Amino acid sequence: MSGASSWLQKMRKAELLELCDSVDFKDYDGLKKTEIEVALDEYLRENADQYSGEARLMPFYKTRGRSESSPVKKELTSALSDVESKLRTTKRRVTKAAEEVIATDDSEVEPATTRARSALTRTPARSSALSNLSFASNVPLPPSPAVVADAIDRRTAVLRSKVAGYYEKSGVIEGTEVTRQILSNLTVIHGLIVVFELLKLGPEVLPPRYAFTIPAIALLNTNPYPVKIPDLFLLLTSSFWGPTTLWVFSSFLVPLAAAYFFNLTSKPRTRSHSTSFNYTFDPLTFNIVKALLTYAIFGQDVTFGGLVDLEYVARINSALYGGYKGILAGTGIGTLVTLYEAVLKK
Repeated sequence: MSGASSWLQKMRKAELLELCDSVDFKDYDGLKKTEIEVALDEYLRENADQYSGEARLMPFYKTRGRSESSPVKKELTSALSDVESKLRTTKRRVTKAAEEVIATDDSEVEPATTRARSALTRTPARSSALSNLSFASNVPLPPSPAVVADAIDRRTAVLRSKVAGYYEKSGVIEGTEVTRQILSNLTVIHGLIVVFELLKLGPEVLPPRYAFTIPAIALLNTNPYPVKIPDLFLLLTSSFWGPTTLWVFSSFLVPLAAAYFFNLTSKPRTRSHSTSFNYTFDPLTFNIVKALLTYAIFGQDVTFGGLVDLEYVARINSALYGGYKGILAGTGIGTLVTLYEAVLKK
């Protein structure tokens, strides 16, 4: 055996294993790359009748056919040997004729020698042409479009598998699933609505104050940037605690207490004669009570006997997105999500 085909030697081990699986060659466990090449080469030559017609294996059988004794190569070799034998015979004849001419007549030496030189001069040209023909026969022909398309498909499949592997190892899929599981919760949705209101109220009760300036960086071509931080000294004044306390009670604490005591998610237990709850705080009651308090305090200026300062009401209305109507929109979203989950559980 002369060794594996050059077409197989150019492949990587992963591509060789993929080719083995595609031609039902399974005896490659524990083999090195070179051993797989030799074993696969022998397997494909033994099953040439079955696989020689496939487009993706045409390069193998072409290179293998050229590496073995092909009819074209035999014909070129025999033609080359015939020409060399004729040249040797011609050379001997020219040499013999030159000797005879020298012996008979010295005047004919120059023409005979000239003819001999011309014959010898033509001989290397023929040898060069034959050598060029032999070299051209050994140059592999370009593959057909089907082979090129098959090679591109295989490369694309390998690249796709590598990208998929990197994507799985990056943890994006696991992180996406965890985030989806966390956000698909009724409590989290209501919490996000409350956090959105709190972020809008923050700059009103703790306005930003100048702290320092980041100087310009010539290397990065940036401008001076003033840095502002919340004025924490306002935590010691009623300017912060007045509107903050009003918002906390009207939008969070009072609705949460009502949701705990007026819990419509209760279910009786038959064995223990007690009651279980799907939620500790009823989300529907929470949204209803929050909407009623928001409309009464921030929409109708109800002070509840002087407990509510209208100045704080105005500040909260100006700070929140859309004023009290924005709070009502949030309670409407929470109510819709609660009803939707109740329908799905039925």
